[in-house]
Amino acid sequence: MTDTPLLTTPFGAGSTALEVVDGVDLAGRRAVVTGASSGLGVETARALAAAGAEVTLAVRDTAAGERARADIAASTGGPDVRVAQLDLVSRESVRRFTDGWEGPLHILVANAGVMAMPLTRTPEGWEAQFATNHLGHFALAAGLHDALAAANGARIVSVGSVGHVGGDVDFDDLMFDRRPYDAFVAYGQSKTANILFAVEATRRWAGDGILANSLNPGRIPSTGLMRHVPHVDAGTDGSGVSWKTPEQGAATSALLAASPLLDGVGGRYFEDCAEAGPHRPGVRRGVAGYALDPDRAARLWQVSLDLVHP
Repeated sequence: MTDTPLLTTPFGAGSTALEVVDGVDLAGRRAVVTGASSGLGVETARALAAAGAEVTLAVRDTAAGERARADIAASTGGPDVRVAQLDLVSRESVRRFTDGWEGPLHILVANAGVMAMPLTRTPEGWEAQFATNHLGHFALAAGLHDALAAANGARIVSVGSVGHVGGDVDFDDLMFDRRPYDAFVAYGQSKTANILFAVEATRRWAGDGILANSLNPGRIPSTGLMRHVPHVDAGTDGSGVSWKTPEQGAATSALLAASPLLDGVGGRYFEDCAEAGPHRPGVRRGVAGYALDPDRAARLWQVSLDLVHP
């Protein structure tokens, strides 16, 4: 953290993605949103399409993606909504997506994710939450670097979570090969990685006109992400977390992706449409210092590069 004043906007926890992009013109801009067949992803994509962007829904299930595409097109009148297959756990699928992309890319929203799932390993032996939430998006962004650079002012939105306060990146045992597996610690590690990615991507790529930020969307109980999480009624946990609808949960993503208020801003972490302050113990808000540490960000980048491009 620095002494620079935290960035605020006129929007807040109750704002929706469509409210955030009201008056924003994204005509001529091209966007990719991962995990855009439901939940936060579809609402983020809807907002970008409503603002005039050409939006590609990068989804594992293309049938679900087509249903989302039709819904977005009908609600926004935007004809430029497309569907492309992407399985973040498959290096071949990620490579196929990046190799097939043509032309500039102005906005990449790394939204897809899994949460608190039982221990699952990819064919490489990678723990699945880290592989999906971080490594897949890392490989996707790296493979799309030239397209992002060609946009002359691209933005990457890395959807993190307040869950990052429950797990720093354990560089000595990333994949839980030796330590006991804890689903929430693994989730927290992957979300810390999402934030560290934004820090290092900005440091490395700002000279190419690419800036990245991360965010906490809030708690959205109606999305599939929460399927492995015990039910808690809104407002009863005393944690200070913001409970939201999918439309509200997507607002901070839409802000980082599209708003001119974020011009020139990178390497930061947001919640409730404003830059987050330091995390305080006992409260599920704010950002942990380790998640913005530039040395840890640089180390994670190299480790990730070694994994996805051995």
